[in-house]
This record gives sequence, C-alpha cells and structure tokens, in this order.
Amino acid sequence: MLLALDVGNTQTHIGMYQGSELVEHWRLATDRTATADRLASDLAALLALRGLRLSDIDGAIASSVVPQLTSEYELLSERWFDGALVVVAPGVRTGMPIRIDNPHEVGADRLANAVAAYDRVGGTCIAVDFGTAINYDVVSADGEYLGGVLAPGVDISLDALSQRAARLFKVELTPPRTVIGRSTQAALQSGIIYGFAAQVDGILGRIREELGEEATAIATGGHASVIAPHCEQIDETDDLLTLTGLRIIWQRHTGQG
Repeated sequence: MLLALDVGNTQTHIGMYQGSELVEHWRLATDRTATADRLASDLAALLALRGLRLSDIDGAIASSVVPQLTSEYELLSERWFDGALVVVAPGVRTGMPIRIDNPHEVGADRLANAVAAYDRVGGTCIAVDFGTAINYDVVSADGEYLGGVLAPGVDISLDALSQRAARLFKVELTPPRTVIGRSTQAALQSGIIYGFAAQVDGILGRIREELGEEATAIATGGHASVIAPHCEQIDETDDLLTLTGLRIIWQRHTGQG
C-alpha cells in the first residue's frame, strides 16, 4: 500500500492508496514538535482503525512545507519502511516541466496540486488551494507549470484580526444569512467568506485574462468547502487533489502504475 503525506503548516493530510484507489484519508493538526516515534505511533493508531499495520506500507511519498517534520518523517521511513519514502523535491520525476525563473522555488504541495489538476482536466487549468496561504497554480494546455499567485489564507486573516483588534474575535466559518451583518459575529463571517470569495474571483479573472484562453479552476484545501461555493470563477472542488497529485508523482518517479 502507498502512504501519501501532505504536511502543511496548519494541517497534515494523510492518504492510504491501494493502487490508484484511495482506501482511507485523515486530516490532522500539524504538530511541529512531533518526533519520528510519535509520528509512527499516531500513524499506527490511524491504520489500526482500518485493520492495517505499518508493515502493510510498501511505498510512501510526502510533500512538506515544514522542514523539521520532513526530517522526522524520513527517520520514520528508515525505521519502518526501509527508507522507501519519496520526498517531493528537485530531482523527483513529476512529468511536469516547470517554466518559472527558479524551479526550486515551487512548493511540493503546489506542484502536486498542479500535476493532479492537469491529470484531471487534460488542458489549461488553475489549482486553488485554501490552506495557510491561498495558492493559485497555473498549468498550460501542454502540461507546463507556468507559475502562480500566493495570498494570505483565511486562518492568518482571522488570527490577525483577533490579535490586532481588541473587540474582534475568531468566529465559526459559516455563511451569515445576509451579506450585511447585524451582529459583530455575522459581520466578521460575511467579511471572511464573501471577502475571500471576491478575492478568488478577482484573481482567477485576471489570470484567465492574462492567459487569453479558457482555464478550469479546481479548488482544494481545508477551507475550500466553505469559500468555493460562493465563488463564481471556481469550476470544481476536490478535497483530495493534493493526495492525488502525490500518488501520480510517486507512480511516475518509481515507474509503478
């Protein structure tokens, strides 16, 4: 079985694949202090819920934006997976040419999203990942990574508001009944949900105008289900986009599948 790990600043998304079939997946809060032994223990507990063991894993791939956890996952791999972990980084065969000034700057999660989006669409596309940051990654009709846009994410904005404004607070991300909020909570919800939806629509509109052609926009990430339904420029939502990209990259890199 293949273990796919998307290690983000806020959340870690874990997927288990049998061939191309996703057997199970979990989202956990990212703990930057976790050791390899702690990670192995947590993973073993999750696998046990499906009657699986660490020894059932014969392949693993990770995208990570948390360097200290990358090294801990590598230690976990050495101990439990015979060093089978592939960490998405320069030198890994993704099958996607990178057409930016410094290809090493592309985050592993962004590349995984781009690979999965193009595999799904087969043409010009934009992956929009609602994570700690909101990442917009653009792929050409020929399957080339063209670059993207990075913007502060929902949680960062909520944290900044609650820290800088004494009378404002974090709220549950549910749409208010009206855009015009009739309470502080409703006003904050409206500003976050409709404000970010407008940002997404504005940036996607500008990207499409610059491309000069149609492009399918696919949303993913922890807050996609909350924001994307209010976006006019989002075509599809796929919570599993990054994990799918990791599976495809692993298959291309190892020649399996």
